[in-house]
Amino acid sequence: MEEPPKTPLFVMSRLVRLKDAGRSFDIEFWQRLGSDAIFEAAAKMVEEAYAGKNVDLTFQRSVACFRKLGS
Repeated sequence: MEEPPKTPLFVMSRLVRLKDAGRSFDIEFWQRLGSDAIFEAAAKMVEEAYAGKNVDLTFQRSVACFRKLGS
């Protein structure tokens, strides 16, 4: 049995000539979805881009600690 989507279905559409399209629609669409959806979509694109390339997709941790300088 298939799981229901995490969030309700969200649909936006418009009909416009390609030369008149601009980016405003895309920006509004992603802003309405929010940062979690943007991060999830970006992560999925990275996974798909590296699928089958035998690459380990993990975050690198290069910062050991933070400390306040001065005072």
